[in-house]
Amino acid sequence: MNATVISEVIVAVLILIGTSFSLLSSFGLIRLPDVYTRSHAATKSATLGVLCTLFGAFLYFWISDGYISVRLLLGIFFVFLTAPVAGHMICRAAFLTNTQTENLIMETEETEEKVSKKLERAQN
Repeated sequence: MNATVISEVIVAVLILIGTSFSLLSSFGLIRLPDVYTRSHAATKSATLGVLCTLFGAFLYFWISDGYISVRLLLGIFFVFLTAPVAGHMICRAAFLTNTQTENLIMETEETEEKVSKKLERAQN
């Protein structure tokens, strides 16, 4: 195997990883219960998927054509910079507007008292 075949395999693996992370992110956006966990799926896995795909494209053009794409580098930089900030701002806006969450995430003192009362009744 020569260097071009190895580099094309690396590029294909990067693009495949990026595609799978993007697909996983879309399932997370559909299946997760509230805005906080959905924003986690959108910011973490989608960002990683886009970055792997763009980096794979960057490597392909650099190795095969000897062309360093400044546009791809800027795309990688801005996605890496803006996606976590956007996810943080969405979560902050949801928190400040008192968006309801699922009961699986946070338990209040009232819920703990109800559970302890049920346990006491069950033991008696």
